[in-house]
Amino acid sequence: MSTRGIIQYGLMGMLAGWILTACHSSEEMAYSTDPVENVEALWQIIDTRYCYIEEKGIDWNAIHEEYIAKAEMLEKTDPVALFDLCAGMLDSLHDGHVNLYTPFDVSRSTAWYDTFPANYNSQIQAMYMQNYRVAGGLYYCTIANDSIGYIYCSSFSSSFSNSNIYWIFTAFKDCKGLIIDVRNNGGGDLTNAYKLASPFFTDDRLVGYWQHKTGPGHTDFSELEELHADASLVGSKWLRPTVVLCNRRSYSATNSFVNMMRYADHVLLVGGTSGGGGGMPMSYEMPCGWSVRFSSVRMYDADKKDIEEGIEPDVKVTMVSTDQDDIIEKAIEIIKMKAEK
Repeated sequence: MSTRGIIQYGLMGMLAGWILTACHSSEEMAYSTDPVENVEALWQIIDTRYCYIEEKGIDWNAIHEEYIAKAEMLEKTDPVALFDLCAGMLDSLHDGHVNLYTPFDVSRSTAWYDTFPANYNSQIQAMYMQNYRVAGGLYYCTIANDSIGYIYCSSFSSSFSNSNIYWIFTAFKDCKGLIIDVRNNGGGDLTNAYKLASPFFTDDRLVGYWQHKTGPGHTDFSELEELHADASLVGSKWLRPTVVLCNRRSYSATNSFVNMMRYADHVLLVGGTSGGGGGMPMSYEMPCGWSVRFSSVRMYDADKKDIEEGIEPDVKVTMVSTDQDDIIEKAIEIIKMKAEK
């Protein structure tokens, strides 16, 4: 079951934004508000361009019959009812990359993480970050009596430079190991994910594959193309014991980062299963002018296994304590044990 935003507009403002006009090929045309036309168009967009219908085992034809019948009962002047109907149809995909954007609301699915442990508490995390610094989009400090470096990356939408990485590693020069925490990182720019992974590789290593839709059929895809971790993106290198912390909300570009890091030397994944969202999203417009975003490119690991449903950690830990972060504590234990060998 998905939740929906609660952005509210006055009725007149909402209706004013409902009947839109746009200039196309130098001709002005009105967008269609017909519910059946819009539901049909949305169904067709997903049917021909979404990349995971087969994998999710969805009877998309049955969904079509159900929602067209519901659309026939709607009034053309009720955009909120149409939004709820379209959002309901998209909810059946259970995909965090599937969103319907309107002037008054955004649909989104939470089914992919609702039944998983949170495995993150910002207040408990703050106990470990008493004197943190910020370099670009990265928060960093030392923990465990200054013996271990700790980096928290809350979003890959925030960039960072090679200089940022250099100064972080300089601050950690006397540390036994490093923890990179990407819990609750919902993704962002995949370029930043590749950059953060780069210091942990000394060569360009195969970390996965991708393929894109080539036709309207559910199985129309290009050949697999290789994806490599790029060791040259960042000059500074870290080859000491490293633990990456992830949870179910480590999603999209963060899921790709988690996948890359498991192929780096001296790295272990600790925490919960990552959120998935391996598909790369793109957007299309509906007849009414609303925009729908969805996954259209499949991503795989180096063994050609789809990473859409998430990545299992090397060491699974569920947070149960109220006075400490069990996942950080496990990472500290692992690094200390490796440093003693």
